[in-house]
Amino acid sequence: MRPTRVALLVVATALTPALLFTAPAFAGGSAASATTTTVAAEDDRVASARILHVARQNNDKRVIEEANKLLESDSPDELRAWLDTGYRLAQAEDDAVYIVRMLTNPNISDALRAAINATLDDGSPETLRYFREVGQYEVDG
Repeated sequence: MRPTRVALLVVATALTPALLFTAPAFAGGSAASATTTTVAAEDDRVASARILHVARQNNDKRVIEEANKLLESDSPDELRAWLDTGYRLAQAEDDAVYIVRMLTNPNISDALRAAINATLDDGSPETLRYFREVGQYEVDG
């Protein structure tokens, strides 16, 4: 081999590990996190759109109002925070309204009226949700 080719081979062999181990680590880190953030934001938008669809079927006014506002604002951080805590509270407000409306029915039984009052006295979002979905059907009378 010619001396220039030998020198080139030695330099290429010496630089190869340095180029292979530094370039992908630098290039791969930023692209992966940006892609992950974008996918998470899209997943949150899809989740809130599904929540909005169910809320429209159930006529849950507070959830509809907040979900529409957040979808229009296009803020991934606010949407994530709402999915974590705000949705639960908005749903609890709609559940409370639904349960109070049940009290206005003059034909409900005394047992159901007592169960409604106990649920409203507790007032936790979980209790309200359980009563709306299941508890009202478990009351005898």
